[in-house]
Amino acid sequence: MPRFSRIAAVAAIVFASSLFLYADGSLPPITDERAFLEEVRRNIKSDETLLEQYTFTEKYTERKLSSKGVVKETRSETYEVYPSLEPGKLYRRLIARDGVKLTEKELAEQDKKQEAKADKRERERAEAEVDPEARARRAAKDEARAARERAVIDEVFRMDDIRITGREMVDGRDTAIVTFSPRPGYKPVTKGGKVIQKLQGSAWIDVEDRELVRLETRLVDTLGVGPAKVARLQPGSNGYFQRRKVNNEIWLPASARFEGAARLLLVFGGRVEVSSEYGDYRKFSVATEEEVTQAPGD
Repeated sequence: MPRFSRIAAVAAIVFASSLFLYADGSLPPITDERAFLEEVRRNIKSDETLLEQYTFTEKYTERKLSSKGVVKETRSETYEVYPSLEPGKLYRRLIARDGVKLTEKELAEQDKKQEAKADKRERERAEAEVDPEARARRAAKDEARAARERAVIDEVFRMDDIRITGREMVDGRDTAIVTFSPRPGYKPVTKGGKVIQKLQGSAWIDVEDRELVRLETRLVDTLGVGPAKVARLQPGSNGYFQRRKVNNEIWLPASARFEGAARLLLVFGGRVEVSSEYGDYRKFSVATEEEVTQAPGD
């Protein structure tokens, strides 16, 4: 899924945690603000973690425009997305390009590669169960990943100036509008913090669930992207992220969009517009997994 939505998921926690500052009587009273803040932080889960419980579809669209706004290229890809055995990973099964469905052979080739990866991970998992050293390596890897996520979250709590500016109904849900901007002079140390520090904008937080509903960001500094970061997004680029409640139990991505200008080295590369639409959420099960890994025609 797009990196933008991962950043949004982390940033949303900061906005949600600041809700205790709002005092119009419509929120449940909070007697211990510090305890409330710590509770929110303990419950943090990124969208990727939540998505491991579901299968869904993603339609990705990319439009490249000239410096004069003329569309030079448009492409789209549609994926079926499934949880993977490896934590934090998803199997994105390409099913269509530019509206044209892939052939049964192309689908089977993808599934074969995915099954080989799954078999390898299963062997590694089995090895870790009987080999203390392998088990320790796997545990250390998982802990390092969790530590990196915690470090970004902790830093975001320190780096942004966050203010609640109002209330608004969004899709029938009562939300608090939260504005955020980087604190002057703060020097982030995590990779995620270095990206988030370049963003300012507003978030709409569901008051009842204290979950992110909508996020609108604006890039306030140049941001390097791509291999070796030779492409640089220019200040003024905009990002949009929307979530919705699925099965009345979990908040998941609905759409993400980015619009901005980019330079490649010293040459102006024009504008780029990318978007992802998410849908067809289904609870993941063993039956669903078998349905995916079975090659077409078997």
